[in-house]
Amino acid sequence: MPSAMNDIARAAQLLHAGELVAFPTETVYGLGADAHNPIALEKIFAAKGRPADHPLIVHLPDASHLGDWAIDIPAAAHTLAAACWPGPLTLILKRHPSVPDLVTGGQNTVGVRVPNHPVALALLREFGSGIAAPSANKFGRISPTTAAHVKEELGESLETSVAMILDGGACAVGIESTIVDMTSATPRILRPGAISANTLRQLLHAPVHDSHAAQQTDNAMHIPRVSGSLAAHYAPRTSLQLCAVESLPAAIAAALQQGQRVAVLAPELSPPLLANQHVIRRIASADFSQFAHDLYATLREFDAADCDLILVTTPPDNEAWRAVNDRLHRAATGSGNK
Repeated sequence: MPSAMNDIARAAQLLHAGELVAFPTETVYGLGADAHNPIALEKIFAAKGRPADHPLIVHLPDASHLGDWAIDIPAAAHTLAAACWPGPLTLILKRHPSVPDLVTGGQNTVGVRVPNHPVALALLREFGSGIAAPSANKFGRISPTTAAHVKEELGESLETSVAMILDGGACAVGIESTIVDMTSATPRILRPGAISANTLRQLLHAPVHDSHAAQQTDNAMHIPRVSGSLAAHYAPRTSLQLCAVESLPAAIAAALQQGQRVAVLAPELSPPLLANQHVIRRIASADFSQFAHDLYATLREFDAADCDLILVTTPPDNEAWRAVNDRLHRAATGSGNK
């Protein structure tokens, strides 16, 4: 395990003392606080610049802790927990009365999951309760997938409010968990992730609305607010544009004519690019899992390269790539704010 057990014990002590600890999960690095401590929770919002009504996800040591955080838990939620935990799946359930409003964003629901990372699980077992942990970055920016990203992203907050970073290496998944609302008759995916709608349907042997269906019914019924659901999120400071593969050469040429330095993320078989010192090229994997794993690190690399424009060719428009497309469209919407 990358972090020694004495580091785990110290991190748990800091959490009990109301401090913030950044730690790895299989998805992204989280900025953790005691989920029952409102004073500690306020530190998360201050460090991230996060709106107070934006709910947090509570990470649990295992599914046996569910009853401490949620009530009226449907059988389908237990089925998914048994099949997918530890793993990149967050369940939205009716909150237990003891859950602080800062965790839920003032709603009557709470998001919970059990992460699949040895360091996270060791910390949760040592701590013995729920740890609220949004991504360990400034609100709306690119999520961190290494400990170095956390240090780069939070900067001064490390000195003022983050007591410790547990280094667990690079995150295996690289994008945030699938969020499923279990409070309605039919489960609804509110944020796509590595666990797809088809996988959930197979596990439940029942219908599951995907994120597009949930958006379409938003006017007809209440949809809980959840992490990462704003139109602008996961955003680089450099302007990011999505374009079709066949449009890439023209988009690059237009940028270069304006004197811009361009970063390009495109498949290996996309139109070849002429060697140009003002163009940085990275190959986009044709495999969803690898693309997702690399995405945030690549966007951070492009930001650090002091480019004027990031061009990303649009991935396939199908369910397998839905989570990646979701992140890219939100990143493009929020990008360019340096």
